[in-house]
Amino acid sequence: MIFKLYRVRFTGPGVGKYLKRWGLTFQRPDKRAVEQDPEAVRVRHKETWPTIRARARADNGEVLFADQVGVRSDQVTGRIWGERGRTPVVRRTGNRFSVNAMSAISTKGRMHFMVFTESFDAKVMCRFLDRLAGHFDRRIHLIIDRHSAHRSKTVRTWLAEHEDEIELHFLPSYSPELNPDELVNADLKRSLPHTHRARKALRRHRQGSVLG
Repeated sequence: MIFKLYRVRFTGPGVGKYLKRWGLTFQRPDKRAVEQDPEAVRVRHKETWPTIRARARADNGEVLFADQVGVRSDQVTGRIWGERGRTPVVRRTGNRFSVNAMSAISTKGRMHFMVFTESFDAKVMCRFLDRLAGHFDRRIHLIIDRHSAHRSKTVRTWLAEHEDEIELHFLPSYSPELNPDELVNADLKRSLPHTHRARKALRRHRQGSVLG
């Protein structure tokens, strides 16, 4: 490109030296959905987020970010060393199963989560809200994405009956980078298969527990 524009030839390492001299580094780019609305993100940063924080202070409440995640028993992440031409083999259970979790993290670093094995839907969301509300003696301002279960009639009915306990705030569409709980989920999926090898499904008495 440099040659086409300026008729000057540079080697790859030479270009890299100039870029480093100008304060640039070689990085893995973050991803943004092309469907994301930049104006909605701007409004969220400049208007919505300050308003939520002000209302939480007025309520003496707590701001939490929530999201759901699923982990499969046959998930394998990362790479290992192996002999050239021979693919390494990882032993794992043949009984495939999955487990899901709904979690919420506060701006102060406090975390709550609920583990469940059924599919995530409005009933699961209401159960999570009910358990989450039980851990606080003040109003919760819960920030979540626009999943259909979050905006369902069932959830709206629950919120109307518990308006003094929890208020929902929705993030702009296609904006997972605005939810810090996404980092928790990413770390879980990245680190869990490396440190623990799933052998059997979660016991029933652990399902649906919220831990603070």
